[in-house]
Amino acid sequence: MDEKIQDINRELMLDANATAGLLQEIFGVEMTASHTECANCGNESEMGTLLAFTHGPGIVLRCSACENVMIRIVQTPDAIHLDARGAVYLKMVRAKRVRPADLSNDALGG
Repeated sequence: MDEKIQDINRELMLDANATAGLLQEIFGVEMTASHTECANCGNESEMGTLLAFTHGPGIVLRCSACENVMIRIVQTPDAIHLDARGAVYLKMVRAKRVRPADLSNDALGG
């Protein structure tokens, strides 16, 4: 019976790219290419490669190597609750800032 349950879970599983919009809403930046590390097995990967289970009352993101829960997200009318205890870190790359010196005529093609 465990094999049948595992097959059903696999059928419901997506990759975390399916949660890209919600992740961007939470973090304010595109997150699927951001790196993370599993607290259970140490696997380092991009957020978009995590296994996403979206058919419950919330979203569960699991490690693609060991399938340990890394991130849980639940939305309520008043808040978004995020539990990332299964991740050692989530790396968010800063957007490049444009400095006034970068806006010279040469940089603008003029």
